[in-house]
Amino acid sequence: MLDYVRRILTSSVYEVAEETPLDRMELLSARLGREVLLKREDMQPVFSFKIRGAHNRIAQLDAAERARGVICASAGNHAQGVALSATRLGIRAVIVMPTTTPVIKINAVRRLGGEVVLFGDGFDAARAHAAELAAKHGYVVVHPFDDPDVIAGQGTIGMELLRQHPGEVGAIYIPVGGGGLAAGIAAFIKFLRPDIRVIGVEPEEAASMKAAIAAGHPVALDQVGLFADGVAVRQVGTETFRLCRELLDDIVTVTADEICAAIKDIFDDMRAIAEPAGALALAGLRRQVERGEAPAGALIAINSGANVNFDRLRYVAERAEIGERAEALLSVEIPERPGSYRAFIRLLGQRAITEFNYRFAHGATAKIFVGIKLTQGDAEKHEIIAMLEKHGLGVTDMTDNEVAKLHVRHMVGGRVNDLRDEVVYRFQFPERPGALLKFLEGLNDEWNISLFHYRNHGADYGRVLVGVQVPAATHADFIAHIEAVGFPYWDETNNPAYRQFLDHERS
Repeated sequence: MLDYVRRILTSSVYEVAEETPLDRMELLSARLGREVLLKREDMQPVFSFKIRGAHNRIAQLDAAERARGVICASAGNHAQGVALSATRLGIRAVIVMPTTTPVIKINAVRRLGGEVVLFGDGFDAARAHAAELAAKHGYVVVHPFDDPDVIAGQGTIGMELLRQHPGEVGAIYIPVGGGGLAAGIAAFIKFLRPDIRVIGVEPEEAASMKAAIAAGHPVALDQVGLFADGVAVRQVGTETFRLCRELLDDIVTVTADEICAAIKDIFDDMRAIAEPAGALALAGLRRQVERGEAPAGALIAINSGANVNFDRLRYVAERAEIGERAEALLSVEIPERPGSYRAFIRLLGQRAITEFNYRFAHGATAKIFVGIKLTQGDAEKHEIIAMLEKHGLGVTDMTDNEVAKLHVRHMVGGRVNDLRDEVVYRFQFPERPGALLKFLEGLNDEWNISLFHYRNHGADYGRVLVGVQVPAATHADFIAHIEAVGFPYWDETNNPAYRQFLDHERS
């Protein structure tokens, strides 16, 4: 740790980065009954903490290395940090970005002086190409996290925190992707204030550091969720793993819905919009407070960035209420006869209905998809379900059903008669021309697409729900086809949201 403290104290961060504020979240503090502080790294010149580590690494280069130029692979914040730092120092910067990178991020890097090379469908392909270019042209590689100078640059945040809040601090919550930010902050905090708990926070669908610590060494996850793309790292670094295993007191994982709720908390308190990775630490803080696991003292969360596509906010707004446990999504069976809807609403009393989807179907019962505003969280939801069941109504809780939240709530009413051999799969498609065609071209003529739903959420990847008529005799061939395509997929044929609202009516 002593070596890292020395590196942090002598870093060259402030030539381009700024000391960001530590702001009290008044509304959230009052609601949680705890002092909650937010470190505003979203206020850096590139709207992310990444400028600290990138510049500290590049500033250490000697004259010969600077003449060679630098290169990195990144689809976002690290790319902008490298581009700005290199431009300020008069160094050539080549940035390899996946072809799926949104134009807003590509333009930002170019505006900061970086030379953009688009290659591959994802980060792994871009990183491999960057390594090839570095070997061919002699560029110096600036790693996004697994480099001592990068780690030390990020660690300057810890130095600022102790200066800005010298009083009692219970815990500092830090977003974890590759681990550079957590390693740097923890090295400084644990050296000077070992009494402060340092807690890493990861998305449940991209918990690479938690997996590494459990295994005792860095491991590559088969796949990672991309909602919090700033921390969507399949494998943490060797050095960041060593430091995080030694210095972190705990790692908390949170859902995408909890991240959306934290984005809303930051907006409510600060009128600022965090990117999903930027709100990750606050989501972990909230989870520990709500479960009674947070230590005494002030609680600090790092807002790591604000580089978010505007159209992604549609998704965030849809999911924030669920993340706050302020909305329940239910499938309810009511009698298919006049007056049933009115009777159902009467049972709910004065509760606000956020969504109501229904279409006539043959039979004695009708299935409705309903959203209900909650004021007392899950306890109230369970109370509502018990009350409805007491009155003879069948209820299925869809609040945490991904297919229901992503797709079915927009599709209710699509049932058809006697549709044979339908299977339903959820895919994660790259947001680029030709991705759908790649999937369709290999389909056997016997396999008819019977259902398709896609919504763009402003991310690098889209979520698609596909129904295909696949006779049992060709099912193995179908699985082989979708395996060969290479897109992540999930079999949702038995998902209750599909079964109740989209499955065919059997005669």
